[in-house]
Amino acid sequence: MRPVRFVALGDSLTEGVGDPTGDGWRGWAALLAAGLADEPVDFTNLAVSGAQTRDVLERQTPAGLGLRPGIVSVVIGVNDTLRCTFDIHAVAARLDKVYAAFTGQGAVLLTACLPDPGAMLGLPGALARPLARRQRAVNAVVHALSDRYGAVHLHASEGAWLTDRAMWSADRLHPGERGHRQLAVRFHALLAGTGLATGPAPSPEPEFPAPTRSASLWWRATAGTGWVARRCTDLLPQLLRLAADEMGHRARGTSARLDLRTSAAVSAALAALSVGEQPDAA
Repeated sequence: MRPVRFVALGDSLTEGVGDPTGDGWRGWAALLAAGLADEPVDFTNLAVSGAQTRDVLERQTPAGLGLRPGIVSVVIGVNDTLRCTFDIHAVAARLDKVYAAFTGQGAVLLTACLPDPGAMLGLPGALARPLARRQRAVNAVVHALSDRYGAVHLHASEGAWLTDRAMWSADRLHPGERGHRQLAVRFHALLAGTGLATGPAPSPEPEFPAPTRSASLWWRATAGTGWVARRCTDLLPQLLRLAADEMGHRARGTSARLDLRTSAAVSAALAALSVGEQPDAA
């Protein structure tokens, strides 16, 4: 009998950042893999820190298709929102191609919508709101395409776990061990509910203590500043313009226009895809 083959695609979240083990990272995907079946699971993690949807399409997907997985996770999009080149039309087109490629091989597709980075990093409102709007746009696209391709979709962009300090690592952007375990537990429950996971559910309880508040503050004051600078250098000038636009609309009481503009962009991005052609049945 062929063993279950699980391939994970994505960025630092799926790579496992925030859940250290030995000399590397473990993360939710590895924790989930252990519970997919009673026998050993063939697990490959192709996720790379800093990856965007372009990287998943052009680099990770060809490698993943070559492994012919029975289950594939594609959790991506936050890094796209942190670039001045952000384009929801491009994000939608790339995800559509990735989802179609794997489901076309008969793989079970796992997806998730994610919280916006501005809120998680505690940025001021005028800076956080444009990023939140971008992340909502990405989530809306992921929701629509997950439905189209019959994905097992995890709603990870909301819920009490987002405000539970124990779930997060010192950087406040990546889950800590407990948070990674929560993602694995929730994905396992979805898969088990449809008979796709037959192994034991991952334990929600961590092996190691959560970072202290002082450790979190120290990280944000030292390494965290550098991390944000590296991720957002090309975005900062644009983000400042977006923040100024945000404040102008709020002063005039026309902030709703920004939300309507984003909704229209998402609708146009999805309409531009070949929505009339349903994917081939596995």
